[in-house]
Amino acid sequence: MKNISKNILLTTAVALTSVSAFAEEAAAATGAGGISNIGLAFLGLGIAVAGAALAQGKIASASLEGIARNPQAGDKMFLPFILGLAFVESITLLAFVIALIK
Repeated sequence: MKNISKNILLTTAVALTSVSAFAEEAAAATGAGGISNIGLAFLGLGIAVAGAALAQGKIASASLEGIARNPQAGDKMFLPFILGLAFVESITLLAFVIALIK
């Protein structure tokens, strides 16, 4: 059974590699480029935004749990909380700029 799954994995890897090797020639032959590049850029932006939303939720959850456990530390936790949200948001804005450049 182990040998069969190993063969299936190897066959799948070879099949996927060959598709990507010939993809550039097909794109050049068909003239694909403009609209598909825009679609891929905004697909990447969507993934970046989804990741940023999950990260911001995790930051807010951890911060509120910490404040709930120790209310006196709320003032000390506020600045790192805001900085964490700002860093996550800046990564999202960077992904937006990259999507516009592409």
